[in-house]
Amino acid sequence: MDGSTIRRVFLNFFAERGHTIVPSAPLVPDDPTLLLTAAGMVPFKPYFLGQKTPPYPRATTVQKCFRTVDLEEVGRTTRHLTFFEMLGNFSFGDYFKQDACRWAWELVTEKFLLEPERLWATVYETDDEAAEIWEKVVGVPPGRILRRGKEDNFWTMGVAGPCGPCSELLYDRGEAFGATYTGTGEVDGERYLEIWNLVFMQHLQDGRGEIVGDLPKPSVDTGAGLERIAAILQGVPTAFETDLLSPILRAAESVTDSVYGQSAATDMSLRVLADHPRAMALLVADGVLPSNEGRGYVLRRLIRRAVRHARLLGVDRPLLTELTEVAVDLFGPVYPEVARSRDLIQRVISSEESRFDDTLRRGLARLEDEIATAKARGEAKLPGKLVFELHDTYGFPLDLTAEFAAEEGLVVDPAEFEEHMDIQRRRSRDARATGGDGQAPELEALQDILTEAGSSEFLGYQAITGEGAVVGIVKGLAAVPVLAEGEEGELVLDRTTFYPEGGGQIGDRGVIVTSTGRFGVVDTQWVPASGGVIVHRGSVTAGEIQVGQHAATEVDPAHRAGVERSHTATHMIHWSLRDTLGEHAHQKGSLVEPGRLRFDFQHFEPVGADTLAAIEEEVNQRVLSDDAVHAFETTYDQATALGAMALFGEKYGDYVRVVEVGEYSKELCGGTHVRHTGQVGVIKILGESSIGAGIRRVEGYTGLAGLRYLNTQAERLRRAADLLRTDPDQVIEKLEKVLETSKALEAQIAKQRMAGVDDDVKQILDSDAVRPAGSSKLVVLRRDGRSVDELRKLAITLRDRLGSGVVALGTAHEGKANLVVAVSRDLVARGVSAQELVGSGAALLGGRGGGKHELAVGGGTQAGQLDAALEAVRSSALSALEGSG
Repeated sequence: MDGSTIRRVFLNFFAERGHTIVPSAPLVPDDPTLLLTAAGMVPFKPYFLGQKTPPYPRATTVQKCFRTVDLEEVGRTTRHLTFFEMLGNFSFGDYFKQDACRWAWELVTEKFLLEPERLWATVYETDDEAAEIWEKVVGVPPGRILRRGKEDNFWTMGVAGPCGPCSELLYDRGEAFGATYTGTGEVDGERYLEIWNLVFMQHLQDGRGEIVGDLPKPSVDTGAGLERIAAILQGVPTAFETDLLSPILRAAESVTDSVYGQSAATDMSLRVLADHPRAMALLVADGVLPSNEGRGYVLRRLIRRAVRHARLLGVDRPLLTELTEVAVDLFGPVYPEVARSRDLIQRVISSEESRFDDTLRRGLARLEDEIATAKARGEAKLPGKLVFELHDTYGFPLDLTAEFAAEEGLVVDPAEFEEHMDIQRRRSRDARATGGDGQAPELEALQDILTEAGSSEFLGYQAITGEGAVVGIVKGLAAVPVLAEGEEGELVLDRTTFYPEGGGQIGDRGVIVTSTGRFGVVDTQWVPASGGVIVHRGSVTAGEIQVGQHAATEVDPAHRAGVERSHTATHMIHWSLRDTLGEHAHQKGSLVEPGRLRFDFQHFEPVGADTLAAIEEEVNQRVLSDDAVHAFETTYDQATALGAMALFGEKYGDYVRVVEVGEYSKELCGGTHVRHTGQVGVIKILGESSIGAGIRRVEGYTGLAGLRYLNTQAERLRRAADLLRTDPDQVIEKLEKVLETSKALEAQIAKQRMAGVDDDVKQILDSDAVRPAGSSKLVVLRRDGRSVDELRKLAITLRDRLGSGVVALGTAHEGKANLVVAVSRDLVARGVSAQELVGSGAALLGGRGGGKHELAVGGGTQAGQLDAALEAVRSSALSALEGSG
């Protein structure tokens, strides 16, 4: 049976037995506690935990799964895979052990036609019920029923909740795969291969892992690896020879000009190139993009590890798109999202492979030097600081550096690496620190107010004016009964029309008026840690405000309207980005202010100017169409069923607020919005930029702020036209001519200066600046006024004219200084290095140098130390020349 047949036979078998066929959930789970979907039961976790009521009593799936635990082992062995498919059938308080065991046996023997005498069963050591079912109901001989301990045959979710024993079906692959089980000792896992695990959820455990009772409705969760089943049914030794992986393996052989089965090292790399591309394709299709954290980092590691193994096979060109194309052809017919994402997959993988190829070349040179140095010193491991620098500077994952080192007989210390990572994390936290975590310092006082008066009620969706009562006042760190004129503080009302900052939307401003005073609100904040208090921050501008007073709330209408225009605009931009770039362009953050917006989204490459202009035109067309903006509350499940977008990582309650813009945009959102898109006025996108790996940012203006920006730009264009003495329409053409003339003049000046370099060479060679140094010559001079390029040409020309020698030149300009050192090839062969020489001088300049052994450049900001730096280079050069002779 091929993979497609196995999937179909499995699903149909259980559908005939009353199971609902449920499509595979994405690899990105709807569960913030999980990185990726790692098992077939993950989509059903809320049902097993009792958090949601299952819509059907029985289900069956072929679930896409990804496991990162053994990523470094993929390729090293024939058993480990990153992406795999799990066949499963599930009972939510319906049937239990007997049906699960009976159906499993029936499927593998009658549908998959596996020989019954080759099948073994395992049970938990105290599960007499399961053992009896296998023997007396199914008919497995007692000698082929094995009892195992908790580590092998007892399942838990890792948290308080359902747990229970499990039972496995094993398939005996014969003596070619291992020793015959004699009834004692360990069972050879390669020969007796586990093909199906049946989990019987019948107990309840507490947070310490102790069983505290039995479930009123026991359930079943089973999982069978498709790749393992396929290997057995197709009569091949490993999953890599099945139709699920072999087409990619064959493609890897072709593009690397290698043959599988010729050597262990080649086989390992080919297995990596067979496994990783299909995992890449499936991850990207489910919305994962390369980044430096989370699931994006998993994808980045896959790509970089695959590139590394391609290099080991001698391939020095991009090849991953060729392999992922094969993966798309394989899985597109099975998972439609893969076929739909074909172009995106190719663009993401190509972009990331190209980016890493550049750093790989530079990083390899550094790593090879350090490995050679470590081996020359007789050291057994690479320093943790170096491993961290390779990660931080060149993007080398720890496991990649470890692979390089292992090939040379060296090891890395993960603990040392983590020490340096922790140092960097602390520095990043310190750099980001702005005086706290954003929580109000008066948190304790607010908690007392909450306990006394309850949480705040927000009325601002319907109106911007309203009435409430002052239930608390905080000044500094303490609750106070009165706030006098001129005093700053925070008011808490039982009911308010002021929107508290959240979801990127800044808080409302305005006034709160009581019978005795007036309070100017400059910011409104929601403090969730206190349990739900809305805090109005500001000062008393007249009279005094007292706790218990009736209050009128008046939100600044211009401020609120400006914010609403920008907020609705972000929803429209979000829709257009996804419509233009692809569904992966999810929101990652935003800032919404009056007339101004900032929107962060997931994308793997810069957005071109033409594309950005098209997005801007599209959203402004929607502004002109004056689409209705409608908000309503519903259940979370109903909202997602309607297609409303939720932000990953956000916590939502049972009921959520949905904001619809026209017929195209639906998002879960608690913010305020205009009633029609025409009220936005205009959306002007200023540009886009990168704010992190895989995260882009667009910024823009809306409403009058957008109009003012356009008018300002028009005025600047007019002024530029006046300066160029042309019409605004001709500014570009006129400016191009001016720049062309300027460039020609600069080239002429540079040519004249370079001609002066030749004169300088002759003058230096005829002077006493050329000093003998052993059997070679040494020139050390200061040449202020020369550019670094001119110094470089002068140093190279002098070095070549000397025949055998060292040339060191320095220049100072506007508080900075530079050094250039050139060494003839014969001296490089004798161990003299321009890199080392320039470094000795650059250190005195407050900087460092870089380059090659024949030519290096350095510099720093301590221009006053240039003479001392040149003297240091002279001294180092003399020592090196004497030592080399």
